Amino acid sequence: MPRQFTIEKIRNIGTIAHIDAGKTTVTEGILYLTGKTHKIGAVHEGETQMDWMDQEKERGITITAAATSCFWKVRHYQDVGEHQINIIDTPGHIDFTVEVQRSLRVLDGAVVIFDGKMGVEPQSETVWHQADKYNIPRLCFINKINQTGGDFYKSLNSIKERLSSDACPVQIPVGFEKDIIGVVDLVKMKTYTYSDFHDKELKEGEIPPDLKEKAEKFRKELIEKVVEIDNDLTEKYLEGHEISEAELVSAIRKNTLTGKFFPVMGGDGRGVIVETILDAVINYLPSPTDVPDIVGIDPKTEKPVTKKAQNDESFSALAFKIATDPFVGSLTFFRVYSGILKAGSYVLNTATGNKERIGRIVRMHANDRAEIQEVYPGDIAAAVGLKNTGTGDTICDPGHPVILEKIEFPEPVISIAIEPKTKADQEKMGIALRRLAEEDPTFRIKGDQETGETIISGMGELHLEIIVDRMLREFKVEANIGRPQVAYKETIKGKAEAEGKYIRQTGGHGQYGHVWLKVEARARGEGFEFLNEIKGGIIPQEFIPAIKKGVQEAIDKGVLAGYPLVDLQVVLYDGSFHEVDSSEIAFKIAASMALQEATRRAKLCLLEPVMKLQVITPEQFMGDVIGDINSKRGQIEDIEERGQDLYRVKVINAKVSLAEMFGYATSLRSMTQGRATFTMEFNHYAEVPNNIAQQIVEGKRK
Repeated sequence: MPRQFTIEKIRNIGTIAHIDAGKTTVTEGILYLTGKTHKIGAVHEGETQMDWMDQEKERGITITAAATSCFWKVRHYQDVGEHQINIIDTPGHIDFTVEVQRSLRVLDGAVVIFDGKMGVEPQSETVWHQADKYNIPRLCFINKINQTGGDFYKSLNSIKERLSSDACPVQIPVGFEKDIIGVVDLVKMKTYTYSDFHDKELKEGEIPPDLKEKAEKFRKELIEKVVEIDNDLTEKYLEGHEISEAELVSAIRKNTLTGKFFPVMGGDGRGVIVETILDAVINYLPSPTDVPDIVGIDPKTEKPVTKKAQNDESFSALAFKIATDPFVGSLTFFRVYSGILKAGSYVLNTATGNKERIGRIVRMHANDRAEIQEVYPGDIAAAVGLKNTGTGDTICDPGHPVILEKIEFPEPVISIAIEPKTKADQEKMGIALRRLAEEDPTFRIKGDQETGETIISGMGELHLEIIVDRMLREFKVEANIGRPQVAYKETIKGKAEAEGKYIRQTGGHGQYGHVWLKVEARARGEGFEFLNEIKGGIIPQEFIPAIKKGVQEAIDKGVLAGYPLVDLQVVLYDGSFHEVDSSEIAFKIAASMALQEATRRAKLCLLEPVMKLQVITPEQFMGDVIGDINSKRGQIEDIEERGQDLYRVKVINAKVSLAEMFGYATSLRSMTQGRATFTMEFNHYAEVPNNIAQQIVEGKRK
């Protein structure tokens, strides 16, 4: 069956933003306008299509990225025919940042949504920089400007100052706060207004006299910004000729695709104004053919391979999300980069080397599925029942293997001990945790050898709370959980060397392993590196992997207090072996002994996660909030002011140790009569002060 839309008429976009900026509400508005739903679901009432999990409905936040497709024909510009828009609605809470990251990896464009009362918030910056990393063209929508305290122009200035000076409006609002009734389109120089946000279509009209001057000023700024990329247009503009609507749309599109321009729009994202976003998505954001061809590696030759977004190319796709579906089992979401995939065919997973059969392919609308028989370049779909495919794996035509760039995920910063409530829950808990870990690469499970406990780790308290809640609801497993623990790490400050000798004489064969290791500190975040500098067969080649394994195991267990060792280089440079008694196990033990001794000599220290904290508080509580942050070993970085008159608040930016922040939500509420809010995200690892490190080490040893 031929595809319904040519690849040029496909848009793969995501909605990204800080928590509570209105991503899901805007997506609901899109679904309503495009005829996918018959009413606009309210987030606070748990009625939305895209927030389908029970936990999302109860908390009024997005936890998992949801995918859907809709169809749209541009309403206010030249007719370019109907387009298919694949949308991924992503979470805003920093604990679920993995969902944003893996969605951006497979999207071609993004709509960044800002809260018009707050402007740029901490997570707005995080998602913006994540989009920078993947070179994603994006347009900005300033939402909620119709609410008390909403201000399009202040939010616009915060985008220009904090994110990019290349952001520029393509529309400005008609009215202010609750009196907003539409926008002035700066390309067409017309107004588009509504009498009720539930209207099905905007009304086109002339610009009111009191807005004419402001609109002309912003249009001039827009034209000056976008003609720079096109020499002919620059010349035309400088000579005083009128730039046509088609030329301006084309110039905005070119600039947006190159990442040199970010169109800014604004309005009440609940309803009909969203049609201007849909027009802009089609006019300004890329189709799969507008983005550079994806380059992978041939696993046989290790040379780069370019895959074009064409039907006659060999098939290649990236699996970007695994989800457990109560009705069909495991769903593997993937983005097709080249070639056609038909249901029933076999694919190669180049990460595992295994072949898998694609039984069924489905197109998703939140948690509803529509079965399809084949997918084409640029499509986003899900495969049912793949057994061994994980997030970030490449699936491709077995005859033309390729490895596409993997997705890198942040390390978890918080852990809790968990145990099943009853014996019967023991096995079920293991299955549930494994399933959840397959879905979420930032969620880790490990067993504590000394205590026999199961330790789960994640990105924050809410992240782990949701995991435990999902275990109960989806897998019917009841569990007891311990207090949250910080994911400390160990490292070294200097360099040292040490000998490891393991000699045992027993009846018959003895054991003999002997190594010399050098250790040296690496820059923060550079990780672990093992170098083999053995020459002349002092230690036979077959024992080197065992030595590396011994070093790795010692690093994973830690030396100071049992936390993993990071950011060090280990060099194997000398040793000896015995013709008869040497064995892999002996060398493994010798390597572990040498590593422990060398790291002790190289000044071991503890590292702790330091968080970026932002507190928004009314002015009268500012002194108490700052004093409290200082008492938690926090460092105030700056204090700014937002809002006006009755809505003026202080915004405190600080860096603070995660260990000091457990239960902060409760203490901040009581300190500020429930009027302050905060957001917190991981920033970096830093050395723990000596006196506190001493307490942690002693506590761990006890």
